[in-house]
Amino acid sequence: MLTTNIIILILGLIGLIISADKFVYGAAGLARNLGISPLIIGLTIVAMGSSAPEMMVAISASLNGAPNTAIGNAIGSNITNITLVLGLTALLKPLLVGSATIRREIPMVLITTILAGVVLWDLKLEMYEGVILLLLFFITILTLTILALKRPSNDPIAEEHNDDVPEGLPTWKAVAWLIFGMIALPVSSSYLVDSAVVIAQYYGMSDLVIGLTIIAIGTSLPELAASITGVLKGEDDLAMGNIIGSNIFNILAVLSLPGILAPGMIDPAIISRDFYYMLGATIVMLLMAISFRGRPSRINRIEGCILLAGFVAYQIIIFSSI
Repeated sequence: MLTTNIIILILGLIGLIISADKFVYGAAGLARNLGISPLIIGLTIVAMGSSAPEMMVAISASLNGAPNTAIGNAIGSNITNITLVLGLTALLKPLLVGSATIRREIPMVLITTILAGVVLWDLKLEMYEGVILLLLFFITILTLTILALKRPSNDPIAEEHNDDVPEGLPTWKAVAWLIFGMIALPVSSSYLVDSAVVIAQYYGMSDLVIGLTIIAIGTSLPELAASITGVLKGEDDLAMGNIIGSNIFNILAVLSLPGILAPGMIDPAIISRDFYYMLGATIVMLLMAISFRGRPSRINRIEGCILLAGFVAYQIIIFSSI
């Protein structure tokens, strides 16, 4: 029984990652064929696609009566993105943050993180709060798009977004991949959540812990793959932008879903422990990525090691509390 659910969990994670990738691939290819700017596609479809696994898990967990798993996934994914994904990426190759757009958008992560604390502070996630977060999500997408259109033509991230959008993909194939992703995403997430709940119950783990750890790490794998691929191709700003965009969307889009679908009380540990860790990690990333001398900043390997140490420390804190 346990072995079967572990296998289902692994297959669910693999299916979730593959289906999310193909969904984004098809949607981006179709949008490009329809004449939409690659820059706009990169900032909307591709950026939202990196949070698609978290969003589908949030929907499945909320509908299955496990909203703490959904909330834990949103917070845990943000912590994992900063400490594990950014840490490993910087350890592999120091990250140069040269885009003025990225430096401007980093404070938005801090603002949305603080907003999450405000929403969850009373240990309740209400439906109206979920609706507000979702509205802010769409406003943020619109704002980022408008700002992107005003960015300097030589901003390095503009060319990187152009390379990130598929070119020459036949429309029929783009539609096929889009439909495949739309079907496979909810199926994979449903199996993933169901098996995770069984495993958590077997080991005496709460819904929150399973969301903060196993599921959060699993759903952050697309960000890890995209960031490492980006930095190896010399697209440092795209790698950094991927993490920033994912964290903003996790708060505004992913966290809104349990509020809308399963409003109610939340696990107190979310505020007493996990929120503060997410806030601290966000502040550390901000200090590392913003240059106070007006020059492009660099996240070096030592700072990458510090972030990785933070990831290990958090896992120890989580599992020691079981």
